[in-house]
Formats: sequence, C-alpha cells, structure tokens
Amino acid sequence: MNSMEGLVTQIQGLSSTASDVLMLQNLLKQANDSLHAESTRLLPFLDQLDPSKHSLGYLYFLEACTAGPITKEQASSYVLIIARFLSSCVSEQIRLASHKFISVCKRFKDQLVLLGEPLRGVALMLTAIRKFQSSTEHLTALHPEFLLLCLLAKSYKTGHSVLEEDIFEVDQPKDLFLYCYYGGMICIGQKHFQKALELLHNVVTAPMFAVNAIAVEAYKKYILVSLILHGQFSTSLPKYSSSAAQRNLRSLCQLYFDMENSYSNGKIGDLETYVQSNKERFEHDNNLGLVKQVVSSLYKQNIQRLTQTYLTLSLQDIANTVQLSSVREAEMHVLQMIQDVEIYATINQKDGMVRFLEDPEQYKTIEMIERIDSSIQRLMILSKKITLTDELMSCDPSYLSKGCRERQKFDFDDYDSVPQRFNV
Repeated sequence: MNSMEGLVTQIQGLSSTASDVLMLQNLLKQANDSLHAESTRLLPFLDQLDPSKHSLGYLYFLEACTAGPITKEQASSYVLIIARFLSSCVSEQIRLASHKFISVCKRFKDQLVLLGEPLRGVALMLTAIRKFQSSTEHLTALHPEFLLLCLLAKSYKTGHSVLEEDIFEVDQPKDLFLYCYYGGMICIGQKHFQKALELLHNVVTAPMFAVNAIAVEAYKKYILVSLILHGQFSTSLPKYSSSAAQRNLRSLCQLYFDMENSYSNGKIGDLETYVQSNKERFEHDNNLGLVKQVVSSLYKQNIQRLTQTYLTLSLQDIANTVQLSSVREAEMHVLQMIQDVEIYATINQKDGMVRFLEDPEQYKTIEMIERIDSSIQRLMILSKKITLTDELMSCDPSYLSKGCRERQKFDFDDYDSVPQRFNV
C-alpha cells in the first residue's frame, strides 16, 4: 500500500506541465501490473486525486478499479465516479492512455445497462467523444457505445446529431460497422429512411474478408428499408462490395428475399400471409416492427402506381384497387402521402375525386439554390479529401511494397511487344 501512496504523491506532483505528464506516463506504465494486483483496494485513493488536474493518474487508478466483476450495487457508486471523471478530465492527458479511456467508457456503458438507466449516460458519453476525438471527422471506438445508449434510451435526436458529421478517419473497422449499424437503427426510429439506407449500405458494402454478424443483420434491415422507401431493392450488391458479401449475404438473408417477392406482386393479402407464417422468425431477428411498416408501405406504393396511370380517380376506386377497407381509410392514406410529399394531389370533398398533379418544384427558388450550392461545396471538399488520401497512399511504403509484389506475379515476356508502326 505504501507504493500506492507514493504513486499518488507522484501523480500529484507530475501533472502540471506537459513534460511532467510524459514522465508520469512512463511511471504509470511501469506500475500498471501493481495497480491491477491491488485493484480492490484502490477506490479510497481516488478521493486524493482531482480528475480535472490529475486526469492521467486518475484514469489509471479508475481503469484498474473497474477491471474486475462489478455487482449491481457497486455499479451505482462506480457510475457516479466515472461520470464525475468524464465531466472534468483533460483531453491532452486522457489521449496519452487511449485504450484505458476507451475501456473505462465501455464499462460505464455496461454498468448503466446493468442498472437499466441508459439515458444517464447519453450526454456524458457524448462529452467523452468530444474530449477524446482529434476532430469531428474522427470516428472513435466510443461512437458505437454512444449510439447504443441512444438506442436503448430512445434518445434518437441526440444520436442523430452525431450522424450528421462527415467521417474521414476510422481507428478500427469494427467501429465503422457498429457505428453505421446503430446509426441506421436510430434513423429508422426517426423514420429518416434515406439516411438509414445510406448507413446500412455502408455496412453491407464495406471491405471484409469474411461475412460478419453485423453485416448480416444490417443487410436484413437494408432490404426492409429499401422496400419502405423505394418499393423495391436491387438483388445484387454493387461491384465494389467484397467478394465475401456477394457470395454469402443472399443465402443468409433468404427469408427477406422471399418477402420481397411477395411484396413485388402488389397483393396485400399475399404479403400479410407470408409475414404471419414467418412471424416467429422476424421476431427472432427483432425486425417484426419494421416488417409491419413494410406491409403498410405497400398501400402507399400501390397508390403511387395509380398516379402513373390516372389523372383523376375516386376515393372509392382507390380503396378498391389498393384493397383498403373503406373510403375514409383511402382518404387518410392519400392525405398523409400529400403531407409527406410522397405524391402531389388534391381531393374534392364534394364528389370524393382525387386529382393527381405534377411536381410543382421549379428548382429556381432561393432555398433550392442554397441547397444545391451546399451540396456542391460538400462534393468539392470530398473531392479534395479523396485526392489527398490518394496522394498519401501512393507514398505509403507498405502499399508500394505490396504493389511491387503483385506486379512480380505477372510475366510481361508472355505478351507480344507493341509493333513499331512509325519510325522517326
């Protein structure tokens, strides 16, 4: 214990300047095994440290304290300690022990889930991300933990604020998979299906040597969201998808491909029968709620098909064609689609006739011009980022050495030389 008291004294004396903190970092690395050996006795020492001044030392002690199994009763007290630390720690110090900071944050999330209080951690985990990341373009290992807390707490709006940021730097591939998967689920919860589709698409088409469980679950939701948003989905993945995904994902998601076949014929009865016969399997995948939204979307898709054929149509004809139970239900569907800007139409209340209209957008309003300009600016920034990344890769020694090895596989003597047609 005397060694722990001496370490606390060193932490208090070596936390003021950058050079002192670097010296302290070396001391803490050497003491790491001792800290874990004494983990059950370290909690009182935290009271002698100020997390706003001694962030690095506090982090080492806190990580050792929480390394072992924690009961539900202990979790209540540890959550308060970690919350205080996350609120007041200093970015420059915690980044010197990034793996320990990530471990503490993940344990914080686990303890909140154990207590059944994920909402308590949403704001604090976002604070931890901001302190830990080098910029908003940096995807950290904490992003998936934050989004999971948002999902469990149904705090979708807070989670969506992070999803609006452009990501160009990723630490680990798994972080990207989970970030896009959880992000897609948050967007589904908000009914932002276009953004959800983009995020789930990133999971499915990301580079992978073997298909992982995250990609399989993402593909199931990708199919369902595609049906809700577009009424169809492409049965083949893009060429830039990994060969593992192209070979295996379809067979692992056959239930959802068969559902698309029932959906595409436009018959509500057939689709409802298929869903009911496979209800347990959809429940097992935790997708039954999304499947029910797919069934509801078929009514909208059938109404949209009518706009391509008719200029005017009675509500009674719409109800009959789309297989709705009443004229009132048909009217509610049409009104909701008009409100959601899914169709352009007017309803004559006197005779119950619906008149379908063309898209009134002329693309010359100030708002539309600003949107187009904003999109162009983002594309220009993205283009510069891609060019810079390409230049960095072309100078990377490991990339160049691998490229040379690949070139040596080809014997260029096997090819005929180019004929010299012109002589100067």
